[in-house]
Amino acid sequence: MRFLARRRNPLLGAAVLCAWIVAAPAGSLSAAAGVSDAAAVVASDPVVATAGDIACDPASSKFNGGQGTSSACRELATSNLIGADASIRAVLPLGDNQYGCGGYQAYVKSYDPSWGRFLAMTHPVAGNHEYQTSGGTDCSSGAAGYFKYFGAAAGDSRGDYAWNLGTWHLIALNGNCGKVGGCGSGSPQGNFLTQNLGSATCTLAYWHQPYYNGTSTPVSSYKYFWQTLYNAGADVILGGHLHTYARFAPQDAAGHVDASRGIRQFIVGTGGEDLFSLNGSHNVEKTTKTFGILKLTLHATSYDWRFVNASGGTVDSGSAPCH
Repeated sequence: MRFLARRRNPLLGAAVLCAWIVAAPAGSLSAAAGVSDAAAVVASDPVVATAGDIACDPASSKFNGGQGTSSACRELATSNLIGADASIRAVLPLGDNQYGCGGYQAYVKSYDPSWGRFLAMTHPVAGNHEYQTSGGTDCSSGAAGYFKYFGAAAGDSRGDYAWNLGTWHLIALNGNCGKVGGCGSGSPQGNFLTQNLGSATCTLAYWHQPYYNGTSTPVSSYKYFWQTLYNAGADVILGGHLHTYARFAPQDAAGHVDASRGIRQFIVGTGGEDLFSLNGSHNVEKTTKTFGILKLTLHATSYDWRFVNASGGTVDSGSAPCH
């Protein structure tokens, strides 16, 4: 199965981060300026940092030389949260990583000096803005800027891949179904998912557009993803797209709370572009409209979550066992 090629040493992220503080990572366009000195990293359960909807277009009036404003273009502030935590071993950008159209030059000028500082431990997925062909800097078709910037880390031309971190199995999917031959049963990506579910005790999947959005009606395009992952005993699904933070109760694919087998969804569309409120509160346990990142500590049979705002304060936290 293809995920075997994506396996990484669970200590690699920590080692890369320490080395990166001395020099920019291979393949990155930026130097390490602006990241705090890291203390020695003690081997422990891996920590993942994640958010989506990140870097505003460098031509935006709110870009402000990369510093942004209080209400937009806060990608540098959220990336500094990653740089301040030497325990983070992997970074998961959840799509719409670069506005307005995911152009390569926009990535170079906006994403790279912020979240791009962690390129060597980044495992991204594409959002809808990566596929836009107008409305931003250096637009192109087929998410060309995204695939050029992230290179092999973006997976194959369909943009899906699976990999392991510690004892966890992670599956990256492309939620732009119309661009990749569909997301349902029998589609290339649906087949990829069924072939790469793995056998780990704990499983996390992520794509840009969330299945649940706070209303009582899920997004039908992703029902096959959710049902397949639910049947396999997956534990966590991450998404962005909605520019807010939300933690949902564990649910099955029909929107029923299922404390024993349900998958917990986190929406983390708080990476910096701008913010708005969730569509509703159906099966939502916590939501907040503030810039920040979600940190997940992946234990052997459980996980901890902590949502940290741009000032470094903890807004939401908790723990749950794997299935």
